[in-house]
Amino acid sequence: MKNVNKAFRKKDAMQLVTGKPVYMDDLAPADCLIVKLYRSPHANAMVERIDTSVAKKVPGIEAIFTWEDVDQNARRYTQAGQTYPEASPYDRLVIDRHVRFVGDVVAIVVGKDEKCVEKAMKLIKVEYQVLEPVLDFHTAKDNPILVHPEDNWESLSPVGADNKRNLCAHDACGDGDIDAVLAKCDVVIDRVYHTKACQQAMMETFRTCCWMDLYGRLNILSSTQIVFHTRRNVANALHIPKSMIRVIKPRIGGGFGAKQTAVSAIYPAFVTWKTKKPCKLIFTREESQTASSPRHEMEMHVRLGATKDGIVKGIDLYTLSNTGAYGEHGPTTVGLSGHKSIPLYGKAEAFRFVSDVVYTNHMSAGAYRGYGATQGLFAVESAVNELAARLHMDPFKIREMNIVKEGDVMPAYYGAVNTSCALDRCLKKVHEMIDWDNKYPVRDLGNGKVRAVGMGMAMQGSGISGMDVGSATLKVNDDGFYSLIIGAADMGTGCDTTLAQIAAEVLDCDLDNITVFGADTDTSPYDSGSYASSTTYVTGKAVEKCALRLRGQICKLGAELLQTTEDAVDFDGKFVSLNADPEKRVSLSEVAFASQFGHMVPLEITETHTSPLSPPPYMVGAAEIELDKETGEVKVVDYAACVDCGTPINPNLTRVQAEGGILQGIGMALTENITYDAKGWPMENSFMQYKIPARVDIGHIRVEFESSYEPNGPFGAKSIGEVVINTPLPAIADAIYNAIGTRFYELPITPEQVAMAVEENR
Repeated sequence: MKNVNKAFRKKDAMQLVTGKPVYMDDLAPADCLIVKLYRSPHANAMVERIDTSVAKKVPGIEAIFTWEDVDQNARRYTQAGQTYPEASPYDRLVIDRHVRFVGDVVAIVVGKDEKCVEKAMKLIKVEYQVLEPVLDFHTAKDNPILVHPEDNWESLSPVGADNKRNLCAHDACGDGDIDAVLAKCDVVIDRVYHTKACQQAMMETFRTCCWMDLYGRLNILSSTQIVFHTRRNVANALHIPKSMIRVIKPRIGGGFGAKQTAVSAIYPAFVTWKTKKPCKLIFTREESQTASSPRHEMEMHVRLGATKDGIVKGIDLYTLSNTGAYGEHGPTTVGLSGHKSIPLYGKAEAFRFVSDVVYTNHMSAGAYRGYGATQGLFAVESAVNELAARLHMDPFKIREMNIVKEGDVMPAYYGAVNTSCALDRCLKKVHEMIDWDNKYPVRDLGNGKVRAVGMGMAMQGSGISGMDVGSATLKVNDDGFYSLIIGAADMGTGCDTTLAQIAAEVLDCDLDNITVFGADTDTSPYDSGSYASSTTYVTGKAVEKCALRLRGQICKLGAELLQTTEDAVDFDGKFVSLNADPEKRVSLSEVAFASQFGHMVPLEITETHTSPLSPPPYMVGAAEIELDKETGEVKVVDYAACVDCGTPINPNLTRVQAEGGILQGIGMALTENITYDAKGWPMENSFMQYKIPARVDIGHIRVEFESSYEPNGPFGAKSIGEVVINTPLPAIADAIYNAIGTRFYELPITPEQVAMAVEENR
């Protein structure tokens, strides 16, 4: 292959590194009004009275909107970027009189510059009826205090939601008699694991600008992963026709799932629709930390049973998820905590998976890379590591005995067949990479520090089976270059490049001969968006199908020019030639110009793809840590990982994806934390308090690939984006156990906790 499985530089690389104007704020109209959000200081309150009269007199102020400007009985909407009908409930108004978390929107302030808007914000006077909040998600279900008591709350999908019980979703499923199986097991690990909420912490904060075009339509330029879903979200929020809205995506400075929720789009859209003037809203870092869409806090009760020989016989999992004040992604994230962890163990005879998602008066959660699988894998993989210790077995060995294999039916993965799997080879590769036999479990360095190793496995998915839709348009232009038009969103992942590689491989041309455009709801073919690890597998397959059909059209028109039939010619990427006499040929350039004059063979194709399957990528990771027993400091000095993502379309971009995901997983395991005070105020409002790992905080991250071949993916590819964040959590937790003999069941594991555990052990 000339293009696939080759390490091409990203198409936008030079524009990004040379600082060209590519991001939202670079492209916003110069005369934009500035929009800022006045936010609630209370976790649960009703706005009794709001006085904006003095604030409106500040020179430069255009407008101040409050709940009185929004019909409180109108149909609600969701900001979740999901296919309609969304699983997430319709529980929001643009401005609600009832504010439900510290940071909820009380007013929208609009002015000519930041200075006047900030001055006006200080002059707004609000009287609240402060209500008792629900802050403990353990007590939220069936609590007499309702986060959403309103009658116009609505759930479109049968996800077990009931706002009168603070229940965003409930589900239960299983296979076999789990209680009977566990009762017969020689060993049962029965533990409760807790993962706190954590932030995506992308470099570019949430931001959107809006303007009216010459047709009177609302144009939205937003840093988003979901242009088509954003169009629906805004239309539903503003109660205007979708035909009056256009959403465009510029380059995105990171998303990691945060921008699968329309966090910033609704408010400037509301302002521009009301004022007919261009405006922009740019979240501060503080707002992105305290009023955004972090990962769902989850508590997982795992019962894992096995024989004395280490064969896992049954897994029983109950997950309690905290969706916060609103339900974006609440019903869907929780499912992955079980459906993307339990299936790893192919010899299990039974499983049960029950989940509840509850409302609380905390910041609303949302999508974050791993999307619930991260939390569930921490729990299940930690339980397996504890099982290995209980049985005095090597963690690699116990997994080799239990893992799912290619061709296996996976009851806990919706009954799907495992169509491609190199998990066994990934285990062997990482065992070798980390030098496990010489490092496991711990080595004393003799200076108060020890080095220890731990490991974990992971799986994810490749799109949402039977739901996600990817589309692509390809057309031949003058001189024979191609335009690839997509609705998927490149958010730094390089999907513009990888999708172009797939097209170039089919069309047998150089990568530079493919120009890429997207995403724009007016011109792009429909695409669900870049989330759920779907782009390469789902949209990539649409590109492959589209390019194959376009080849056929090129041959058809070339045959006309050669005065023969389509089956008598071949196309080598540059020429359409007669099979019988290759010297008789026409160039692609001649074919392209012919399509523009006197011929009726269109050289433009749109193709759509959806898949009934979501083949899992697999990963194994092992961490070597250095732990200081005096201070409790834990540093990851080496992380070795091996991924099965099918065929890597672009190995360089795939490796960068893996390295970045591993780093985020390390942060979640050791430093990243969202905590609240007794009144519901978030305590980490900047990068001074919220600690993401920097390059100096870790040693080496090494990634290798063991490729399976996924027959349903483009050129055998599966996904890569999400699976890579999942293994550091159980691996680091087990390494810490191996270092000091104490297991931690809650993340992050802080130096204080480690130092106290060492002291207690003494």
